[in-house]
Amino acid sequence: MRIAKAIALTESERTTLDKWSRGRSTPTRLVLRAKIVLAAAGGRRNDEIARDLGITRRMVGTWRNRFSKDRLAGIEKDLPRGGRKPYRRAEVEAEIIHKTTQEKPANATHWSTRTLAKELKVSPSMVQRVWRDNGLKPHLTKTFKVSNDPRFAEKLVDVVGLYLDPPEHALVLSCDEKSQIQALDRAQKSLPLYPGRLETMTHDYKRNGTTTLFAAIELAEGKIIAECMPRHRHQEWLKFLKKIDAETPSELDLHLIIDNYATHNHPMVKRWLLKHPRFHMHFTPTSSSWLNVIERWFRDITQKRIRRGTFSSVPALIEAIENYIAEHNRDPKSFVWTAKAADILEKVRRARAALDKIPSV
Repeated sequence: MRIAKAIALTESERTTLDKWSRGRSTPTRLVLRAKIVLAAAGGRRNDEIARDLGITRRMVGTWRNRFSKDRLAGIEKDLPRGGRKPYRRAEVEAEIIHKTTQEKPANATHWSTRTLAKELKVSPSMVQRVWRDNGLKPHLTKTFKVSNDPRFAEKLVDVVGLYLDPPEHALVLSCDEKSQIQALDRAQKSLPLYPGRLETMTHDYKRNGTTTLFAAIELAEGKIIAECMPRHRHQEWLKFLKKIDAETPSELDLHLIIDNYATHNHPMVKRWLLKHPRFHMHFTPTSSSWLNVIERWFRDITQKRIRRGTFSSVPALIEAIENYIAEHNRDPKSFVWTAKAADILEKVRRARAALDKIPSV
């Protein structure tokens, strides 16, 4: 009588197999193999496992033996398949990649599987397989912007220096304005989240006005100083600077990281700053909002509180924003910047070099 190989698992292997066996995004075939191995490790016979999982005893034996021989790598990889080699794909794969990356269709901005298949007289499924295996996704794009600021390196080093090595007896604050936040009220009530159904929201809405959120995050502790105002001028920026002045310890210098918006350089603002020497302004390079930490916090409040909210008036919107800030400040978390200025400069250098190679249209 043949006896199946005993399976003994390490703690790490059991954790990985448990994760695979329950993972919603795990391929079905890997879920099944993980269940086979876990059952085998529990002392079950192949015929018992096959009966419980609704598969053949031979399949159980195959993956049990593969795991015994190669451990996790043995069941993660598929067995080599028979059949003839894909000669047709070998002939056209290079042409598919070339067309996708170097040419465009006559009447569109990018290829689809069907338009490229028609152009090359192959099947859409072959185009799809080549794209998948080579990581090509012509239907998707990413936005980017390389700063042309002549003082880019100087400003970058200054700001990153504040993040990585903040001065003593001072606070570093990342500041900006999120303008034109709309108080939107949906035309109809939304249907709630339900098992098997997403929360729904009508695409049409009623505009009830806007507000501008002025905010600063104190990097050492992560606390937010903020105020909503109806407009976005130098008068409002001055009012916000006075709020920062009032809500921070007077004996500390303040280093503010801000962008190049004209309001921040208004003559009235400059005159006020001369009278308040504890304020030190540090400007990010143009087209470099990613360098200002407060932008990340703006993303969070947009995603978590504003975008899917319904507001019958501007005061209701402001109340929601203020409640979110109050909740944040009950348990703030300091922000830790890790990217070094030299690494960022090298990445920008490569981006500019790549752009220079592209011929002008």
